[in-house]
Amino acid sequence: MYRISELAQKVGLSRSTLLYYEKLKLISAKRQSNGYRCYTDKDVQRVKLLQQLQAGGLTLKECQACLKAQIDRELLLHRLNVLDEEIAQKQKARELLSSMLGMNSMKEWHQSMEKEAPSAHLEWLMKQGFSEKQALRLKWLSKDMNEHEQYMADFEAIFLGLDRLGPGDDGDSLKALSSLPIRSGDALEIGCGKGVTTTLLAKNSAFNLTALDNDEYGLSCLKKKAKENSLEHRITTTCASMMAMPFARGQFDVLWSEGSAYIMGVKQALKDWKPFLKSDGYLILSDLVWLTDNPDAEAVEFWQQNYPEMATSEQRIKEMVKAGYEVIDSFTQSDQSWRNYLEPLQRKITQVEDEDFISNALTDLRKELQIHEQYLGQYGYQVFVLKNKG
Repeated sequence: MYRISELAQKVGLSRSTLLYYEKLKLISAKRQSNGYRCYTDKDVQRVKLLQQLQAGGLTLKECQACLKAQIDRELLLHRLNVLDEEIAQKQKARELLSSMLGMNSMKEWHQSMEKEAPSAHLEWLMKQGFSEKQALRLKWLSKDMNEHEQYMADFEAIFLGLDRLGPGDDGDSLKALSSLPIRSGDALEIGCGKGVTTTLLAKNSAFNLTALDNDEYGLSCLKKKAKENSLEHRITTTCASMMAMPFARGQFDVLWSEGSAYIMGVKQALKDWKPFLKSDGYLILSDLVWLTDNPDAEAVEFWQQNYPEMATSEQRIKEMVKAGYEVIDSFTQSDQSWRNYLEPLQRKITQVEDEDFISNALTDLRKELQIHEQYLGQYGYQVFVLKNKG
């Protein structure tokens, strides 16, 4: 026989909990002549069974039902499903925390956040101590903030001395320029890099050119090119973010963005850049798109990891029209534009030593080259010449 205090100690519950159980008739005390409640081993075992049932996720009411009758299988199956969902959620939470501690990759989490909340994702990365340039590149390079500093250092070492970070060709740029009905006014190149296209536009138009990038080194290369070609009076450089451009509303007749809009997301760029255009201004934008409806699985897997928002030209055009633009021309960039990017990169990669690189940057670029060699043509860069509809 156990007094209530002894039972409480034996089963690890409070006196008030046991009194509540007794009120629900889950246990039953016998009154002694002195008025004390006394419980038997049967009550001890019943309480322990209740504790096990509750540990399985059952409510006290459900426990009562199980004690009074046969097991309700539907009820238990429901509880099992709920428990499985909770375990899966907690496993995801564990993986995220371990990733943030550097114990595994955050790649999938970055990709998920980039798809669901890109602006908040960027803001969060910058709060972790990354510059905007690093944070923007983190979104489409290593996807692992724990290795990102070394990855970026290795990436920049590989591209050191190369003019292009992506496909491009003077012929394609001039073709887009020829689609414009104007040749003068104020033009802004967004994400100008080292200024290859900027100097070309300056030589082949009368635009007053502003070149924007958040990389001081790239802008210094542009300034050097401009001076060598006596174009410094035609080109103004601005070191700023494409996501927070320091210009007036309606300031530009033309916005030019070759291969840079995807960094912040094409749909976001179409929306955020529009206020800087005059009501009858033009936007030239290029983006990597699918050129077939049935790409190979390996190509799809690669680009889902590296550019999850990649779409077809038709999908992009629908987004552009919805955003308030008229498409006046559209064409796929030439094979030469890819050669201008891939051949110098391939030569550079054959010259470097694997042991000079700690991160996966070299491995990732080799994988990219392999994908291009096998599947280029199933995708490519599409140039869109758009008119602002006000």
